[in-house]
Amino acid sequence: MAQWPDEDERPPPVPVPHTELSAEALQGVVEAFVLREGTEYGARDVPLEQKVAQVMRQLERGEARILFDPATESIDVVVVPQRQRR
Repeated sequence: MAQWPDEDERPPPVPVPHTELSAEALQGVVEAFVLREGTEYGARDVPLEQKVAQVMRQLERGEARILFDPATESIDVVVVPQRQRR
């Protein structure tokens, strides 16, 4: 992982269109996201398949997006603010 002495030099996260990933890669990204410790879906237990389907729908509707962070070489799914949605 690269280090930047000045935070201003750190490259910004890069949006990754979910439509540009293979089905297998997209499934892996979304599964890794929903399996992360701290991902909370409320008081009831929700099956993995249902969690993945919810995130997939959010990606399709433009409510969430995938970002690649070159500084940490990691990928994340983030909520898109209402004003930035299509």
